[in-house]
Amino acid sequence: MSSSPAGSPLPYKLIATDLDGTLLRHDESVSERPRRALAAATAAGAAHIVVTGRAVPWTRHVLDALDYRGLAVCGQGAQVYHAGEQRLLTSVTLDRQLAGLALSKIEAEVGPLFLAASRDGLAGDVLVGPGYRVQEGPLPSVLMEDPAELWAAPLNKLYVQHPTLDDDALALAARQVAGDLIGVTVAGPGIVELLPLGLSKATGLSLAARRLGITAKETLAFGDMPNDVSMFAWSAHGVAMANAHDELKAVADEITASNEDDGVAVVLERLYF
Repeated sequence: MSSSPAGSPLPYKLIATDLDGTLLRHDESVSERPRRALAAATAAGAAHIVVTGRAVPWTRHVLDALDYRGLAVCGQGAQVYHAGEQRLLTSVTLDRQLAGLALSKIEAEVGPLFLAASRDGLAGDVLVGPGYRVQEGPLPSVLMEDPAELWAAPLNKLYVQHPTLDDDALALAARQVAGDLIGVTVAGPGIVELLPLGLSKATGLSLAARRLGITAKETLAFGDMPNDVSMFAWSAHGVAMANAHDELKAVADEITASNEDDGVAVVLERLYF
């Protein structure tokens, strides 16, 4: 580990970390080593912002376990959440008419899709339609029996899966036929999302950073999936995990160890200790 003289400038004033595949291990825990590294960096004066594709209801239990009291960017940038005050500071919703049109265009191109949706709000349900494969784990979801339920309340995003196309092929097809209506991103294995056009982790992170008086040039970002590309482009230094998607590795400034091997801590220990 390298150390800096007392009073020397911080290498980065803001540390932005993705959760799944980055700060979280496979079992959704955060091991002791990155906890210590983040605590040391924040004690030195840096700010830490969680930037996740998960909407607030799927993020709060992780923040509580970390005793996290700051700002979190959730829902691929749609929500800026104040964990200490337990309130939404900003929330962007998906235009349901445009989303329905986009969905029709995509299905006309690739055939029927399996669908899920994340409803807006601090307690918004994740609705899951027939055939949609929900990943194992503790995240709650509600079975959607009537397709009309999908459009009954404001949404952050839609999740789409295809019976045979892989994530990258489905996302590419969706962008080609509906990219002028909605944003499309791959957020994890089996997780292709349709978002408000122009929304990204970078837009949410820039809003949160502005509230802290911190600029992009002062930001260090960690991630593992294509939905982190925008965050890397916005930040001064992007660090991809060893387990990251090739698309993110291609634009990273640095590649660290995997999430299972405390890759976030490896970099923070070098920079802040």
